Amino acid sequence: MMSSPPKSLTATTLIAFLVLSGGALAQESFRMTTPRPEQILTPPTVATRIGTLEYIDGVPTAKTAQLVYDNLDFQRGVEAFLNGIPGASLVAMRAGLRGLGPDNGNIGLFENLMDSKSLFLTANTESIYFFGWIDLKNGPVVVEGPPNVLGVIDDFWFRYVTDFGNAGPDRGKGGKYLIVPPDYKGALPAAGYHIVKSRTYGNLLVGRGFLSNGSAKPAVENIRTHLRVYPYSLKNNPSPTRFVNTSGTFINTIHANNMSFYDELNELVQEEPAGAYGPDMTGIFRAIGIEKGKPFAPDERMKAILTDAVAVGNATARAIDFANRDKAARIYPERHWNTPFIGGSYQWLDNGARNFDARTMFFYAATVDTPAMAVAMPGVGSQYASTNLDANGEAFDGTKTYVLHIAPNVPVKDFWSIVLYDTQTRSMLQTDQQFPSVSSQKDLRKNADGSYDVFFGPKAPSGHESNWIQTIPGKSWFMLFRLYGPLAPWFDKTWSLDDVKEIASH
Repeated sequence: MMSSPPKSLTATTLIAFLVLSGGALAQESFRMTTPRPEQILTPPTVATRIGTLEYIDGVPTAKTAQLVYDNLDFQRGVEAFLNGIPGASLVAMRAGLRGLGPDNGNIGLFENLMDSKSLFLTANTESIYFFGWIDLKNGPVVVEGPPNVLGVIDDFWFRYVTDFGNAGPDRGKGGKYLIVPPDYKGALPAAGYHIVKSRTYGNLLVGRGFLSNGSAKPAVENIRTHLRVYPYSLKNNPSPTRFVNTSGTFINTIHANNMSFYDELNELVQEEPAGAYGPDMTGIFRAIGIEKGKPFAPDERMKAILTDAVAVGNATARAIDFANRDKAARIYPERHWNTPFIGGSYQWLDNGARNFDARTMFFYAATVDTPAMAVAMPGVGSQYASTNLDANGEAFDGTKTYVLHIAPNVPVKDFWSIVLYDTQTRSMLQTDQQFPSVSSQKDLRKNADGSYDVFFGPKAPSGHESNWIQTIPGKSWFMLFRLYGPLAPWFDKTWSLDDVKEIASH
């Protein structure tokens, strides 16, 4: 039996006595007391990864309360980074596009293809890209889509709004799309438009034209002739759409990886309807001080926590991208090729649950979301495979020379390509080559059996110059293998990609 406490105890001393006695006195003192299961109790001290937590009969001490609140703010700062990447990416994208001119009518058109001068997340060197920003604050906007393009409109959180062109309801014939703001109450036309509503005012318009016999000119002319973007209110007298040739131009569209990332998030939250990203994600932002209608002004304590949080968030995103632990990311179980759409869902949904790491993996390294990129459609659209590691599971080293052996009969209706990217910017690797890529559309050296060997290194192996992509000593890189018009053997894996292997320098 536990001895009774001294009669002359202060309240604090009594509490301490109860803590030390495990509450035994309380258990013995009252008729209504029942057994207390061990698993529901909190001991006086608990050693954790954030330090030793201390309690007075389950009540956190002031020191412990501050410790856990600092940790909670840190956790929410990390979650705000990981979940905010799609929006921050588009804030950066919009800033780059606004350098070309105002919204709703200025289009950046890569008439001579995109090269490594521009900083765009994992763009390719084979498409005739066009980009524009749509602002719906003053009402609906009309997009007259060109025929024979792959076009997408995504909202300000990079959520899918609609396809236009080959994967859209116009089926590649061209058509008028009316993009309606989230709170629009006005009348809408009964016919003549494909009408879609966005959940945000800000929206990205992006599309791709295609080379014709190696020439970009037919696609450029098609886009210039047919693409029109203008406010619906000016439908009877629209202003001309202005095209800016952005090939070879420096444009930065990459979100920040330091404290200013949260400023990018705040910019978006302030502009869009409250809760536009859903109450849970909006609540994460609110928890760190980013709230609609209020200034984002963290004090010194919170600045220090968020500076740490963004560093850990960035490290987490990079681990997810470059050292992914999800076996479902692997296209082939024993090789190092990954799919950008884990689970085959453009919303990264699996069994009713969001795969947050899969979404982070995509948006930290890529842009544009559409079902057409995720769904298996033999002969239509494109498919993607990325690799960050060589056959030995090691990161690529720009000092070394590697080879990728590509088996004969690559399963494509159109063509395939390889592009190298900088692991820092996730944009095209900047070397002496304007285009850090090779493509079956170009003059590649083919082996006698119809296979290809593509080389990566600081110097071209003798006799393989046409099949070589330059790398930079001391800099890492990663690659994307793209299939345009992928065929059934790609999807059923009767044709597969080998790992990239290090070879002796030439």
